[in-house]
Amino acid sequence: MAPRKRKKPIKKVKFQVTRSGIAGVGIVCFCLFLWMFLLGVWTGQSLLFSPVKGAKKVSVLEDSGKGNHVLDILVIEATKKKKIPNN
Repeated sequence: MAPRKRKKPIKKVKFQVTRSGIAGVGIVCFCLFLWMFLLGVWTGQSLLFSPVKGAKKVSVLEDSGKGNHVLDILVIEATKKKKIPNN
């Protein structure tokens, strides 16, 4: 009788990670997902709301020549509320 041929042992791959290693991988994944979320929001905002062309941006008060700057304050006050008739 012929001896049986032995099968080659299959090499198994094992990963051993400590709890601190798992926490580190979790923190890195969280930072990557947060970065991608913020990048996506920024891209979406710039695509949806493109800047208005021809708009003039003024960051300082213009001098009227008199040396005094007057800021008008607009005050809006509530008036009587309208009554909605019941039909």
